[in-house]
Amino acid sequence: MWDFFEQPWTLLGAAVIFLFVVLTVRSVLPEKRRWWQWLLPLGVTAAALGLDFLVATDLERIHTTLRSVLHAVEEEDCRAVASWIAPDYGDSRHRTKAQLMVHCREELDGPTVEQLKNLDDVVEISSPQATATVALFMRFNKDSRIAKQYKHIFLLKVRLHFKKQPDKRWLIDKAEILEIDKQPVSWRSV
Repeated sequence: MWDFFEQPWTLLGAAVIFLFVVLTVRSVLPEKRRWWQWLLPLGVTAAALGLDFLVATDLERIHTTLRSVLHAVEEEDCRAVASWIAPDYGDSRHRTKAQLMVHCREELDGPTVEQLKNLDDVVEISSPQATATVALFMRFNKDSRIAKQYKHIFLLKVRLHFKKQPDKRWLIDKAEILEIDKQPVSWRSV
């Protein structure tokens, strides 16, 4: 609640308190009225919105990475997906980033993903590492190989491990599938 960089609400609340103080002082002591007194709540409001807008926290950068990857998968753009994967990527099925990208190109060949929506995510940060457990709604194109072999709507739960890069971006360095339609799975069974 007190992290001013994560959200502006604490400082906006302080600005409202300053406004009440200014209104009270101006009404109780009319001889002390000054034009600059209005600048106090306005200055705190500007500081709140400026800090929120100008400073990108680690959590905001992780959410940016997550949104960008989900958008790239929905657009079936493996090149964009690759830009958000760490060079030293490795998971239980893909030992390298190159293997993951080959798998990505195979799966996203042709019309595949129709909709991909983040339902919920829980992010734990211990810089320079972070972990996000993400619940996704995934709808496949009815003409896709996956929809023909299985079904076209899935609820997916994935654990993503992030690594902070020297340029302060957070890239995915490991991804594990935890559940499909509330059933436990792993990369090996997919």
